[in-house]
Amino acid sequence: MISVLYICQNLKFMKQIFVGLFFVILFSSCSKNNDECRYDPCETVAPASEVSQLESYLSGASITATKHCSGVYYIIDAPGSGGETPTICSIVSVKYKGQLTNGTVFDQATSAVSFQLGGLIESWKKGIPLIKTGGKIRLYCPPSLAYGSQEIRDGSGNVVIPANSILIFEIELNGVF
Repeated sequence: MISVLYICQNLKFMKQIFVGLFFVILFSSCSKNNDECRYDPCETVAPASEVSQLESYLSGASITATKHCSGVYYIIDAPGSGGETPTICSIVSVKYKGQLTNGTVFDQATSAVSFQLGGLIESWKKGIPLIKTGGKIRLYCPPSLAYGSQEIRDGSGNVVIPANSILIFEIELNGVF
């Protein structure tokens, strides 16, 4: 027959194992989230040929912009003043307009929409953290930090962003969550 003392000792041991596993899982998930939110904006860099092409466009259009270490060029129209600086794990609420260098608008949101910053194109990951809530930025994106050699088509199959396009985005940061 199993004694009551034997059962109590085993339950106490099982409780210790459960508590120990709980803390291991808790602390490992916290460190994992911190690792996931680390992002080096200078790690992914556009090729020199794309940066040169972008610089030629900017020069020809008489646009003076700041060069990011990645090859993205930007103009901060308003730095913003509210809230925290977005990280790769932030949800950002934005209004934006995306256009080609010929002025063709391919996408825009005139009402705020929300995205996880880490799920967006590289140029946005690099540019949006340069402003705070209420800020406005213009990004001049080399192709490899946008959609690269991939054509983007609309629902009818029409090409809205040709492969290897330099893209221009006007972005207003409305919130960081």
